[in-house]
Amino acid sequence: MATATSNLTDATPHAAPPALVFPPDFLWGTATAAYQIEGAADTDGRTPSIWDTYSRTPGKVRNGDTGDIATDHYHRWPEDVQIMSDLGVGAYRFSVSWPRVQPTGRGPAVQKGLDFYRRLTDGLLEKNIQPVATLYHWDLPQELEDAGGWPERATAERFAEYAGIVAEALGDRVKTWTTLNEPWCSAFLGYGSGVHAPGRTDPVDALRAAHHLNLGHGLAVQAMRAALPSDARMSVTLNIHQVRSLTDSAEDVDAARRIDGVANRVFTGPMLHGAYPADVLDDTAHLTDWSFVQDGDTQIIRQPLDFLGVNYYTPTLVSAAKVDGAHNSDGHGVSEHSPWPGADQVAFHRPPGSTTAMGWAVDASGLYDLLLDLKREFPALPLVITENGAAFDDYVDPAGAVHDPDRIAYLRGHLAAVHQAIADGVDVRGYFLWSLLDNFEWGYGYSKRFGAVYVDYPTGRRTPKSSARWYAEVARTGALPTAD
Repeated sequence: MATATSNLTDATPHAAPPALVFPPDFLWGTATAAYQIEGAADTDGRTPSIWDTYSRTPGKVRNGDTGDIATDHYHRWPEDVQIMSDLGVGAYRFSVSWPRVQPTGRGPAVQKGLDFYRRLTDGLLEKNIQPVATLYHWDLPQELEDAGGWPERATAERFAEYAGIVAEALGDRVKTWTTLNEPWCSAFLGYGSGVHAPGRTDPVDALRAAHHLNLGHGLAVQAMRAALPSDARMSVTLNIHQVRSLTDSAEDVDAARRIDGVANRVFTGPMLHGAYPADVLDDTAHLTDWSFVQDGDTQIIRQPLDFLGVNYYTPTLVSAAKVDGAHNSDGHGVSEHSPWPGADQVAFHRPPGSTTAMGWAVDASGLYDLLLDLKREFPALPLVITENGAAFDDYVDPAGAVHDPDRIAYLRGHLAAVHQAIADGVDVRGYFLWSLLDNFEWGYGYSKRFGAVYVDYPTGRRTPKSSARWYAEVARTGALPTAD
């Protein structure tokens, strides 16, 4: 959502008032993704995904790290479910590994793969933890990538078939579903800048991928509605960029508009309004005529949703040209190729103030502004914060504890922003902390720790951090504590 730099003062959650109490039915959860935690890369019929291939390619991932073992959640899931139970969270958002269920991306499912998710969801339900399943968190079966990947329409059709398989298998256990997680990353980091799998760098392929991810979402919702009980809840999760212009000049405001278009509205337009924005089509007309959008596609893409999942970490600050203090990278990895087709001349800036270990600015006002913007544009659509969290340089102290006060401060500020948004009329139904566990952080490998639970990778030992116990108290009471 493109806005000028926020003037938010009273709502800025840097000095939270005491006893910020959330609605009694507010859902408190935590989240993970399959490739980042499961490991067992070639177990029980699973075949390589694009992230297996990418991470095993020299030079693509820091330190040559892969997700081959990760946190070994595939074998240690009972321990992880028990940790969630001990923390008292009400829901767990996980993703299903497409190549674990349907190794080639076609044909019948591998039952051993589905059985893993059946066991996991049964274990969650036994602990009164609501399973929330995401169908796609970036792990496209490599065989489908070899056939062209998301730039090809057939991939959207295969995704719908896969969605129907998973819905049929888990629909008696899982009531809340997400089709795609952050399709912007899949399209523009995977096929534009190349800093995510599959590592391709063609702006037209990135735009084609964006459309076919949108189409896959719509087809998947149709397939799942046909297979699921009538009370199933459907959603998609977008990493909506809170885009701010460096100044109020016409040039900077237009730069923010361009980034908002290819970051946000290229997805919200067809998914929620039923059409691609005219300015996005114009901005990219020198690259493609969008003839890959067929008649009827946008009607398929625009499916009724029960809520919109929102992932937020930091705001995006842009200007029209390179100036002192500008960055070539937007924080998603450095590449000579742009993930912003139609907006190549936009410069990114690091906002003032503290940063996380990712170099991302800590600014909870961006989350507040984003939620208010979404309410104004989609007033009838409930929202759920499906990811929010921070990476810091955590370590185990001599006493065996992991203290992470910076993460607690980050979470406190952002939860206060959510509370303020609810008080101002935004229908926010829940919050999922990213992440339950330290894990494979994509191109950064194991060098960045987002988890509430510390993982010693050589042994797999789990140690809840101070933030985990802090968040457990918030989830238990439904209120932000007045002191740590």
